[in-house]
Amino acid sequence: MLSRKITIQDIENESIFLWGARQTGKSTLLKMLFPDKRIIDLLKSDEFERYNRRPALLREELSLLPVNELVIIDEIQKIPALLDEVHWLISNHNLRFILSGSSARKLRRSGVNLLGGRAIRKHLYPFVSAEIPDFDLVKACNNGMLPRHYLVENATNRLHAYVGDYLQQEIKAEALTRNLNTFSRFMEIAALSNGEILNYNNIASECGVSAPTVKEYFSILEETLIGYTIPAFTRNVKRRVIQSPKFYYFDVGIANFLLKRTEINPGSPEFGHAFEHLIMQELIAYLGYFKPQLSLSYWRTTSGYEVDAIIGNAETAIEIKSSDEVQSHHTKGLKAFSEEFPDCRLIIVSLDKNPRRMNNVEIYPVLQFLSMLWSGDFF
Repeated sequence: MLSRKITIQDIENESIFLWGARQTGKSTLLKMLFPDKRIIDLLKSDEFERYNRRPALLREELSLLPVNELVIIDEIQKIPALLDEVHWLISNHNLRFILSGSSARKLRRSGVNLLGGRAIRKHLYPFVSAEIPDFDLVKACNNGMLPRHYLVENATNRLHAYVGDYLQQEIKAEALTRNLNTFSRFMEIAALSNGEILNYNNIASECGVSAPTVKEYFSILEETLIGYTIPAFTRNVKRRVIQSPKFYYFDVGIANFLLKRTEINPGSPEFGHAFEHLIMQELIAYLGYFKPQLSLSYWRTTSGYEVDAIIGNAETAIEIKSSDEVQSHHTKGLKAFSEEFPDCRLIIVSLDKNPRRMNNVEIYPVLQFLSMLWSGDFF
């Protein structure tokens, strides 16, 4: 079992919501970290049936446990009514819980008890480079970083099954939309916008639905943890900036599958897109695990200058280039940004062989950048 970067076991006297997309490894992680604790797995039909029929059964059973005992409930979103019982057990019996799931959408939309701030929220992301010995960049750009996908040579069949299971188990089973075929088509169109600025009207036209429906579909992807929208950095001094968000699927392998990308090799346009996606994936995970107070945004002006990632309030700007030797024209976006924010640290992640500095821009080979990122050397 590979060691994960998320910290859970050192949180004492607290309950936790642990969210993460399907197959990020939540159940495996919890079993490894807490092998002697009681785990209630609501994916098991018998467990689901018992507690769904009579949620008070949870309170009756767990009231016998000693004070401060930890209990794990996996896939908590399947029975929202259990959260009232959990709340009572925390307040009246001082039990601790880890409540894991792949979607908070059903809980939020049904207005159920989210424990009134009594549980810390944690998010488990797919694998990150720092969790994998002998990390293989090209393999990650092809397979993605979900544990079951990265660890095989060819992940195509598993990616096909993953998307199918998501549509059936998250979308159809939870009745998130009435038209599964249209939503499936939307996911493919959304993949064409992966890493791009969102234009809801264009996507709606491609899907044959309204723009408000497309916005709702993107909301479903976000709330089921399958995608992220990255906001625009809109603090401007001189230049007019784009304000629409960008969209990324939560894992590059999912985007590859939906786009029908086959073998992706360095030097191809497909590799450039996958490379950028992977680095954004790493940044999202690092900030989520260690720097949640820092925002992640992108910057683009109406005249076409762009920077892939802005960290915080313009403390660091990062451009992602799959070139094997960064040239001066690759720095145009960063230079334009530095004219607005001269104190910002400027970084390019690339396939360069060695780190170097070009004027005030730091250039790092990708593996060195990732090592420094997870060592906390950048922010």
